[in-house]
Amino acid sequence: MSRLNGKRAEAEEQGLKVNVAILGAGGIAKSMANTLVEMAADARYSSLIEPYAVAARDADRATDFAQKYGFDVSYGSYDELLADPKVDLVYIATPHALHAEQGITCLKAGKNILVEKSFTANTSQAQDLLDVAKETGLLCTEAIWTRYMPSRDMVADIIKSGEIGEVQAATANLCYPTTHKPRMTDPEMAGGALLDVGVYPLNFFDMALGADTSERKISDITTSMVPYKTGVDATDSIALHYDDGVMATATASMLCASDRSGAIWGTEGYMVCQNINNIEGIDLYGLDHKLTRHVDVPAQLTGYEYEVAASANAILDGKTECIEMPHADTLRIMKLMDQIRGKWGLKYPFE
Repeated sequence: MSRLNGKRAEAEEQGLKVNVAILGAGGIAKSMANTLVEMAADARYSSLIEPYAVAARDADRATDFAQKYGFDVSYGSYDELLADPKVDLVYIATPHALHAEQGITCLKAGKNILVEKSFTANTSQAQDLLDVAKETGLLCTEAIWTRYMPSRDMVADIIKSGEIGEVQAATANLCYPTTHKPRMTDPEMAGGALLDVGVYPLNFFDMALGADTSERKISDITTSMVPYKTGVDATDSIALHYDDGVMATATASMLCASDRSGAIWGTEGYMVCQNINNIEGIDLYGLDHKLTRHVDVPAQLTGYEYEVAASANAILDGKTECIEMPHADTLRIMKLMDQIRGKWGLKYPFE
């Protein structure tokens, strides 16, 4: 068990913080490192977390990383990181296909984990990881940042208010040209558009349309994809049919850029969310298609701070999951992506 799990009073009395370590030193790790540094300098979070350590497979790379961001410790192997008793929370920042094995190793070493999306490569891996989390009683949560952001509740509140009437349909897209990144095109690393960017429209629908609260269920899926030359999915089209007649359509691609918008259409109007990957603002329109109002989203550090704070607080409270992204929601999204890949006939080499 980690030194701080369920020990909020003790931590507050002794001035202890949740020491965060990063496993991996790639692009997303750098974004998280910058976030941790900003949190440590912000009065809202400075007494909660501490940017503590980084581990990479190359000691020099880890040292450079730690020096750049001001981390206390660097390790040239993951095992060294896991042997450090001061590490309270490990952020797993490696490719999808590695998450399950690395997450299980962290948990068995007594470390709480925040696992970058996609949580794992498939449902079987996700279940294995969550089973070990249950056995160890440690925190295990998925780092899909949109689930933790204030914009999530803002969208839900607008829908609940009835301002756009009864929701009938939704659409969302997220596309970035990322084929230059080796992991994105590598089947062995569970590359492709779906697990990297397609997961965001699916989570947008899950939250906005109430599937995460069991208000409606998916009854059918219509989908197609364009394969990349390595066999992974390059561009995806996904239509989700819900049991109450609502339909949601998503587009995801690693070949091009898109406007990243998400829209929810109702009987009295509609709302447009600017950038579903990190909502920047929400515009509401009436039946005449005229803008009725604009809703600003609160200023943030980087956007990653919400998932880190939620994880740290869960550790101090002795919880094994975050309410913002409970295990049931993670499994539901993983099962959905497995279903979609099944319709494409796409399997990863390790499956």
